[in-house]
Amino acid sequence: MFNKILVPVDLAHKELLKPSLDLAADLAKLYQADTCYISVTANTPGALAKTPEEYAQKLEAFAKEQGQLHGQVVNSKVITSPDPIADMDDAIIQGIHDTNADLVIMTTHLPRRLDIVMPSTGGKVASHTDVSVFLVRHSG
Repeated sequence: MFNKILVPVDLAHKELLKPSLDLAADLAKLYQADTCYISVTANTPGALAKTPEEYAQKLEAFAKEQGQLHGQVVNSKVITSPDPIADMDDAIIQGIHDTNADLVIMTTHLPRRLDIVMPSTGGKVASHTDVSVFLVRHSG
């Protein structure tokens, strides 16, 4: 049913991703699908990395760790942006096209009043692509 699963990752909040990561691993095993972890980073120094290349190395290490944990071959993709927060939705949508993903599994947050004015990333990704999007609710 699915061939390529895309999992958006924020390395600054890895502890919140476990339910999404586990689900992606389970579905990848079930459908013998490839998994790609994607992340968006700034093209300027940040708290996690001084360069996009350093961030890409950290994401690759994270992906490799997940692959070993779940016994799967995985890969990673970093998209750089001058403003990762503002460009997150479009970067994930671009990542879907770049990787030929047919399923996105992503962590989301509980709805807030602000979502009326600024829709969630998951909602935009789901409404602006033709792939399935599985939102894993984070309660925090």
